[in-house]
Amino acid sequence: MSFELTKLPYDFNALEPHIDARTMEIHHDKHHAGYVNNLNAAIAGTDAENKSLEDILANVSKYSAAVRNNAGGHYNHDLFWKIMSPNGGGHPTGKLADAINKDLGGFDAFKEAFSKAAATRFGSGWAWLAVSNGKLEVCSSPNQDNPLMDVAECKGTPILGIDVWEHAYYLHYQNRRPDYVSAFFNVINWAEVSRRYEAAL
Repeated sequence: MSFELTKLPYDFNALEPHIDARTMEIHHDKHHAGYVNNLNAAIAGTDAENKSLEDILANVSKYSAAVRNNAGGHYNHDLFWKIMSPNGGGHPTGKLADAINKDLGGFDAFKEAFSKAAATRFGSGWAWLAVSNGKLEVCSSPNQDNPLMDVAECKGTPILGIDVWEHAYYLHYQNRRPDYVSAFFNVINWAEVSRRYEAAL
């Protein structure tokens, strides 16, 4: 079983002005495609060939660095494209909003914590909103790691993630990572994040 590159659910320019078309094109067609191709090469002839991406990540300590990096890269980008939308932004509603109030002290406190996790992640990595033991948690991880991995510092089910590798923002924002993180809130697809929250419970 080989993994396939996820199709973008919108056009490259759909998230402008917040994320530019050229960045989206390179990010999806080159970077994400590279993770998929390298993952398929890394699992060829191993027991991982017949496993789901989630199964591989849950036991990633058993596999090579190439599997860890590329399985993480594929999963993380697959999530990233889906939790953004041209009609995104605003605030979450319903059960997710209630949980953000209860677990994280409200939307403003969540936004501050998430933005800080993204801005202060040294080098390349991701910031996450994850469900851990039924509660919401904000954290970050290096490289292409994520909370599903058995090696993760913060474990859980990621429902929202932001890519803070330089390739995700450098063409448009250069070294201004906090500006990119701020703009990201304008494209968050809260309906999808809410769906993932309820599924994770």
